[in-house]
Amino acid sequence: MNPIWQDHLIKAGATVENGRVAHFGQPEQELQTAQSGTVLVDLSHLGVIGASGEDSLTFLQGQTTNDVRLAADRAQHNSLCSPKGRMLATFLLWRGEDGHLLQLPAELQAGIQKRLTMYVLRSKVKIRDAGAETVRFGVAGADAENLLQTLLGPLPQEVLGVARHDRATVLRLGPARFEVVATAEQGPALWDELSRTVTPAGSACWEWLEIQAGIPTILPATQEQFTPQMANFEALGGVSFTKGCYTGQEVVARTQHLGKVKRRLYLAHIDADSMPQPGDELSDGNQTAGMVVNAQPAPGGGFDLLAVIPTEAAESGEIRWLFPDGPVLHFRSLPYPV
Repeated sequence: MNPIWQDHLIKAGATVENGRVAHFGQPEQELQTAQSGTVLVDLSHLGVIGASGEDSLTFLQGQTTNDVRLAADRAQHNSLCSPKGRMLATFLLWRGEDGHLLQLPAELQAGIQKRLTMYVLRSKVKIRDAGAETVRFGVAGADAENLLQTLLGPLPQEVLGVARHDRATVLRLGPARFEVVATAEQGPALWDELSRTVTPAGSACWEWLEIQAGIPTILPATQEQFTPQMANFEALGGVSFTKGCYTGQEVVARTQHLGKVKRRLYLAHIDADSMPQPGDELSDGNQTAGMVVNAQPAPGGGFDLLAVIPTEAAESGEIRWLFPDGPVLHFRSLPYPV
C-alpha cells in the first residue's frame, strides 16, 4: 500500500493489517451496510501489473484466456493458465494511459509478474508493478451510482464499461458496484468527499460482494486447481474461444467442445464456528466432493462461499465442509446463468 495513502486511511479511522484495510472500527456493522446500504472500500489488497510497449497487446493475447483487443471504454474478466489449462490467476483487465492494467490479489502479484516477465524474451514489452501509480477504491450499494455521477460525471451504463473523467476513471463492475481509479493526488480528496455520505468498510466487505456476484478469485491455495470452465469463467465472459492460441488454450478449448462441464462453481452459505479457507476440501459423505475457492463472513452470521463442486454431487446430495459429518453447504442462486 502506498505509505501516503495508508496514512490518509489511518487518519480516517482505518485499521490496516498486512497491507489491507481490515475495518473502520465496526466490522459487523460494515458488513451489514454492504448488504443493505452503500459502502466505500479501499482496494489496496489488490495489486496491479502494468503491461506496456509496442508488442504488449500481442504478448498478452498469447498469454491470457480472453481477447485483450478491447476498446478503451471496456474492461474484462481474464485469467492466466498453466500449459495444462489450469488457472494460475484471475484478474480484471482494462486499458490505462500506457498499455493494459491487470488487477489481481496482491499475494499473487510478484509471482505472476515474474512469470509474465520470463515470457517476454525479445518482445518489446515492459511488465511492471503499477499498484502505487493510482489510488483505487470500490463504491457499492443503492446510492453508489447517483453519488459517483454527481461527483465525477456520466457513468458507464453497461457492466464492465469504463468512463474516464478528469478526476478519475470509473469501472462499472455490476448493477450497483463501481471501482474508482484516481491519481495519488486526486484519490484522498475523492475518498473524503464520498466518506461524508457513504460508510467506509474493510476489504472483507468487498470480497463478500465479489462472492455474491459469483466472481471467483484464485489465491495461492487454489492455483492450478481449476480450468476456467470449472470456475464459471466462460459464463462471466472471461474466456474467448475465437482469439487463437494462448498458454493452456488447447485444454480449455477441448473442455468446451466436449460438452457439459462436470464441475462447476457454486455459491453457498455455511453455518460454522470458523471460516472456511481457500483450498479446503468438501465431502459428499463418501468421498471428496469439491474445493472451497473463496469465503467471507456473511451478514447475520455464518459464512458465504464459492466452491467448485462436481455437478452430479451438488445436484443429488448434501455437500459438507471438510468432513463427512461437517457443516452442510446451503446453496444459493448465482446472479448469472451457467
